[in-house]
Amino acid sequence: MNELIQAMEQHVFGQKLNTRLLVTALLAGGHVLLEGVPGLGKTKMARTLAQLTGGEYRRIQFTPDLMPGDITGSVIYQMQDQTFATVKGPVFTHILLADEINRSGPKTQAALLEAMEERQVTIQGHTYRLPDPFFVVATQNPVEYEGTYPLPEAQLDRFMFKLQLDYPGEEAEVAILRGHVPFHEQQEERALTAVLTPGRIIQLQRKLAEVVVEDSLYTYMATIIRKTRESKRVQLGASPRAGIAVLMASKAWALLDGRAYVTPDDIKLVARPALRHRLLLTPQAELEGGTSDHIIQETLGSIPVPR
Repeated sequence: MNELIQAMEQHVFGQKLNTRLLVTALLAGGHVLLEGVPGLGKTKMARTLAQLTGGEYRRIQFTPDLMPGDITGSVIYQMQDQTFATVKGPVFTHILLADEINRSGPKTQAALLEAMEERQVTIQGHTYRLPDPFFVVATQNPVEYEGTYPLPEAQLDRFMFKLQLDYPGEEAEVAILRGHVPFHEQQEERALTAVLTPGRIIQLQRKLAEVVVEDSLYTYMATIIRKTRESKRVQLGASPRAGIAVLMASKAWALLDGRAYVTPDDIKLVARPALRHRLLLTPQAELEGGTSDHIIQETLGSIPVPR
């Protein structure tokens, strides 16, 4: 997996932490919501990851007229032999990019719920398993809300991480400009050499079961989750699913570090991207300029770290 991270950093500049967290979520079997203004490389991150892992890749551009069947698939009638045939949608892939996911209505967004949680979809009463591994990378623009449909809490809770992409530093931006290739000359870029295979990813995911978590760290994680519910500035705190996300992500982060055990620092590092989209602040807290990141940081600082 570290080879995958290094290969991605050669093509995605200025997003080292987010790149590592993206690979962490893939290893942990979760999904990722990428949030950032246009032009920061959200689509490029997902496409590069797919090419370097050798898996199938599909992109769905979410628009107001997109229907659930456009994602999952549908049953059509074939005139030539007078039979019904199931046409599987683009969700049947290893890495799915749900671009601008908040541009489509709730009914269409909900088409991904079963796929993200249970790794299967139901088409006309028949259930079909999705490829393994199955990884959803969704994107949304945080500054443009006209014509959008905010993701409901139930949908947000399906994402292991919410990663916030910011503008790259000067050095990274210079590297982006220096390495830019005109579109008609990008054939070589489109054919990146894979450093992993889907089968190898599955093997690495199974190794998470070997990563040791001390009892004191289970208590530490549970305390963090419960504390978010006790804050007077939080209307809706983190759910038990959020605790599982922190657990699996901290295991994956440790494995990427070459360790077979989790440390408190692993938990602290993954807590913010794993919890920021799961906290619903009170209107008063939002008026005062509070953010979920601030509350998570304060929560982590208020809890004694296990020794």
